[in-house]
Formats: sequence, structure tokens, C-alpha cells
Amino acid sequence: MPQLPQTMSKNLLRHITLFGLGVYLLALAAVSVAFRSHALQAKWMLWGLGEVLLFFLSIAIFYPRWKSDDPKVFRRKVFFVALALRAVYAFLMCYYYYYQTGLPFEYGAADSLGYHREAAFLSRCVREGDIPYVFRYLFATTMGFSDQGYVFWLTLVYTLFGRNILTPRIFKALMGAYLCLVVHKLGSRTFGERTGRLAAVMCVFMPIFIQICGLHTKEMEMIFLSILALERFDYLIRSKRYTFWNILCPILLTGLSFGFRTIIGMCLIFAFFVFIVASPAHLVGKKGKIVGVAAIVLLFFVFLFTPVGYEMRYIYRLKFTDLDYQAKKYEAEGMKYAELANSFILAPGAFVLPLSPMVETSPDHNKMIHGSTYVKNFVAFFAMLAIVVAFRQKKWRDFSLIGAYELSYLAIIMFSFAANSERYHEPAIPLILLMSAYAMTHLRRKDLTLFYVYCGLLFAALFAWNWLKLAARGLA
Repeated sequence: MPQLPQTMSKNLLRHITLFGLGVYLLALAAVSVAFRSHALQAKWMLWGLGEVLLFFLSIAIFYPRWKSDDPKVFRRKVFFVALALRAVYAFLMCYYYYYQTGLPFEYGAADSLGYHREAAFLSRCVREGDIPYVFRYLFATTMGFSDQGYVFWLTLVYTLFGRNILTPRIFKALMGAYLCLVVHKLGSRTFGERTGRLAAVMCVFMPIFIQICGLHTKEMEMIFLSILALERFDYLIRSKRYTFWNILCPILLTGLSFGFRTIIGMCLIFAFFVFIVASPAHLVGKKGKIVGVAAIVLLFFVFLFTPVGYEMRYIYRLKFTDLDYQAKKYEAEGMKYAELANSFILAPGAFVLPLSPMVETSPDHNKMIHGSTYVKNFVAFFAMLAIVVAFRQKKWRDFSLIGAYELSYLAIIMFSFAANSERYHEPAIPLILLMSAYAMTHLRRKDLTLFYVYCGLLFAALFAWNWLKLAARGLA
């Protein structure tokens, strides 16, 4: 086996991407042949192949070309290419979905259609001057504070720009493009410029980040808020510029994140706490740690004794008490092997799950994005390896902010009703890409051996998972 270079070479990146393509094609072919009566339709295969090709070929082509650019030129390329991909996709998918479903919404639209209808109604109330009713409606009909943020945001957009469904999706495209720059900043400060640039390029071409810009769900907004909050807090600590705005910004972003998903705000506060405690002395001295910890504890209690606090306590009770939720759900639906859905069994696959569905029993939307799901399954290896690399290089203190957020979020998700939900795993993907970029740019020869083993295990897991989906329904 050849020696690995000290930098991320074009040949090494091409080697990884070829394996990524190869494992996908082999798994799809094996599943389709073995379960031919339940194989994916051609259109779903084309979607998946396009998603996988977009990611692997694009990073193999563009990262070597962009990695040596002037910083301003690099950021400009990243932003405008990302924006173009997302905006064009959002525009075209309005017509695609309308042709496929009769509505400009995704297959099996439920939450997204509800968000749109509520926001359209409330924006009409605002234009008629009945603003107090908007707040009464939000508090009376939503499930809590974490269910109000996105409807409020859509209402604001519809009020200012009209009830055109494309407008909020263009905003998502703008957020998605800027997210790539945020990941670059966070990655560069934490792991170095090479890692930051590779992570940014991976974000630009990550298919799921493009696809959620064509949906009316809230994932892009919550991803944007959470990663920006982490980046701003990281900047605050590393720059030591403790101005009013620099301090307020991560607090404000954390507060807004509670309006989209409670556990994201909780994990942000936890990550801030860990980063201050674990930071080396040259970043945060003893007095700074005392003041920082006290401030974060105070912030936690401020949130705790607001309506957000009720949801935080509810989440704490709910997430860790019913570890058999998924198993009971599948058992109630009459599925075999339901006991395998226990949280303790699923938890080790936190970075990898959910596995890519390659049979027709899955919902149409999941089949359409199965290539995007596979990309996440594949790069998850490097995200897990990044934890080893961080300790190996004695950079775990630098890694503590990212690691604390990612591990706490995934832990809560895995021990909840959403352990195998693709939507609930999406907020973890930006940091999975950043961690993957860190591992890729610091690979050792022995690491490639583990990579080859993982490719084999991933192939076997994809085949077993799709067999299980059929067998549980008595179809295999």
C-alpha cells in the first residue's frame, strides 16, 4: 500500500471517491438483483445515482482546483456555486413536484403543507391588522415554543414578500450558501485551512443540503442557526474580542434555535459549557473559565424558567425513559424483528443511521433521496475516525466545541422516537462533513485499512438493512 502524503492529494481524494461510488453501485445492484420484485423503480435509481455522482465527482474535481485559491476568491466561488445550485434546484422542483403530485410540495407532504397553510392564513391576518390574533393562534394551536419559530418565520416572509412558495425557498438557498462559508470559518479556525476548505466544498455539493432548499420544512433554518451559533461562539473565544455584539450573537442565535427544535438549543448550551471548561489556558484562563461557566449556567437557568424550560424538562423525561419506543411502534404495525429497533442496539450507529433505503417499501421521498442518505452513510466513517485523530494529535480540546454538540445531539436523537428518522439526523450532517474533512486531511496508511473494512461492512449493512425492511413485512 502506498505511503500517504502529508496533504490531501488529488489521487487520494479520487481514491476515496471511487470507493464511495463503487460501494453504492455494488450495494444497489446486489439489492436490486436479490430482491428484484421489490427493486427500486428506474426513476428512483436515477435520482440516487445523480446524488451520489454529484457529491463524489464534484469534490474530486473542484477541491483540487479551489484549494490553492486566494481566500477571497475561494469564498466567492463557494458561495455563488452553492447559491446557484440551491436556487436553481428550488425553482425547478416546484414544477417537478407539481407534475408528480399536483402540488408544489414533496411526496407525501404533511408538515410542510401544514406550515405553508398556517403561514398563509396568519400573513393575511397581519395584513388585515390583527397582529395580536397571530400570537394567540401560535400559542393556542402549536405544540410548544419549538413549534412556533418556523411558522412565525414563514408568516413574516409571506407578509413582506407575498404568499409565493418560491420566496422562502430562495431564502433557504441563501442560508444554505452562507452555511458553506460558516463551515469553512469554523473548520479553518479549529483544524486548519486545508480542513476548512475541504469541508466547505463538501457542503457545497452535499446533495441533501441542496434538496432541503426545495422543501417547505424547517431543517435548513435550524441547521443554519445552530452552526452559525457554534461558529460565533468559537470566534468569541478564540478572538478574545468580548464586545457586546460578539457576546450577544451566539446567545441570540441559541434562543432562536429553541423556536425550531428544543434539543438543538439544549445541545448548544452544553457545547458552550464544555468548550469553556476544556479550552486550553491560552484561550481561556482560570478566571475566564469561572466567569464563562457562571454566565452559561445563568443563561441555562434563564431559559429554564421560561416557556422553553418546560419543553427542556419534558424532553429530558421523554427521551431517556422509553428506549423501546421504536420497537413498540413496529410491533404494533405487525412487523417482524421489531425488537431490533431498541435504542441500545441502534445507538452505536448514531453517525451512520439511517441507512439508505434501496427497495420499494420505503416512502417516495425517502426513495428519492436514498443517494443522499448513502453519502452520509459513507462519510460517517471519517467523522468517527476524526474523534480518534483528534486524540491522536492531542487536539481534543480544539475539538471539544464541535464534539460536544455533535455527540450530545446524536445521543438524544438515538434515545428517542427519532432514532431512525432521516429528518431528525439532518442537523448533525454539517459537523459530520467537517469532522470527515478533518480525518481525510490527516489520514495515515493504517487508517486506509480501516476504511476498506468499513466499506465492506457498509455494503453488508445496506444489503442486510434492505432485506430486513422486506422481511419485517413478510416480503422476503
